[in-house]
Amino acid sequence: MKRVKPKNLIAALVVAVSVALPAAAQEASGPILFTNVTVFDGVNEALIKNANVVVTGNKITAVSTEPLAVAGGRVIDGKGRTLMPGLIDSHQHLSQGGLTQADLYTGNLYYIGIAQSKFAHGALMRGLTSVRDPGGDSLGLKRAIDEGLVPGPRIIASGPVIGPTNGHGDPRFPYSGHRRFDNVGGDPGRRVNLSYTVDGEAEVLAATREVLRQGASFIKIMAGGGVGSELDPIDSKQMTPEEMRAAVQATADWNTYVGAHAYTSEAVRRAIDAGVKVIEHGQMIDEETMEYAVEKGIWFTSQYLVFAIDVPAFSEASKRKQKIVLRDTEHFFEMAKKYNAKLTFGTDLVLGADPMLQTKELVVRKKWFSPYEILVQGTSRGGGLIALSGPRNPYPGKLGVIEEGAYADLLLVDGNPLENIDLIGDPEKNFVIIMKDGQIYKNTLK
Repeated sequence: MKRVKPKNLIAALVVAVSVALPAAAQEASGPILFTNVTVFDGVNEALIKNANVVVTGNKITAVSTEPLAVAGGRVIDGKGRTLMPGLIDSHQHLSQGGLTQADLYTGNLYYIGIAQSKFAHGALMRGLTSVRDPGGDSLGLKRAIDEGLVPGPRIIASGPVIGPTNGHGDPRFPYSGHRRFDNVGGDPGRRVNLSYTVDGEAEVLAATREVLRQGASFIKIMAGGGVGSELDPIDSKQMTPEEMRAAVQATADWNTYVGAHAYTSEAVRRAIDAGVKVIEHGQMIDEETMEYAVEKGIWFTSQYLVFAIDVPAFSEASKRKQKIVLRDTEHFFEMAKKYNAKLTFGTDLVLGADPMLQTKELVVRKKWFSPYEILVQGTSRGGGLIALSGPRNPYPGKLGVIEEGAYADLLLVDGNPLENIDLIGDPEKNFVIIMKDGQIYKNTLK
């Protein structure tokens, strides 16, 4: 009997959830015409009033204030409601969502796969039509969603993270042996294809190439200390410049980019100088480093709520680091606004954090940003970050915008979120239609 490797098993297990979750999409037999809608196109602050939008297949084929008609299709009267692009979460680990730390590292693999699928379905029903996953084995889940086996958002995945011994991506327990020095295995990160713990340029090259081979759209490395990882100081720098450049070179050869987990100015600058294009966090940087990052065209996928809430899996050491990052996040957002940084909407709600907070991350940002700026972060700017993967982007059409030729990922909102961003924080009540890829997954219109 052929033995199935764990990472391949998890990739297949999500299929099992199809018996538990409904195939919620309502198939359209022809074009769909939205009439009498107020369009926020994801880019411009000015709304398009009394608009009509046609969806044909999985694309938007017309946006007009002139009367439109479709032959053999379906007409949806928006009655003045706001039609906007589906939300894009640029930093969420779907492979860890809905799981405790014990479940993730030691749990039954069938259970893990089904829990991941349920979490992904919930994200879609909160209006998250695309999720950029910077770390973990969500590639099998992505395939199952793309093939229509389970409902969920589009997934743009980095695959397993790459980091050094003692880094944020090294998930071993405090007294676990080391693969080289103690001749032991049992790395929990490998059991579920969460991470590769590597040291030296040769190992970084091998791991990077292996992750790209698995189908990753980009690469995620660990450049500095983390919060959820108990043993590494938040102020530590973790990969050497040479190691990071090795990952960047191998990734550039694959025509995509590297994102780096980093918080501090020192770690962020080292990553930028090595050729990294995206900083996954960055809240502890100083103003000089923010200016430098903006000058270099760096993207940020930073968060607030995950540092302000109780995360059940966090140890006391992690909670102390959580408070340090929270302390600096307010100033970070002020700098991001001042310098017009490429800041996206990300949540990073993992390991027991309440998934219902996903869209509330957008709402809490009203302390620093206007509703328009917040909605851009959650739509077109997220789409721009997805496009950064170039030919490795699995969804080559435009995302996060309403325009002809863009993917038909749409939300019909009961109210105007540019006037009241709080509407986004209650998707169950206020999102009356959720469409992804031209298919309707929710419709509460009478």
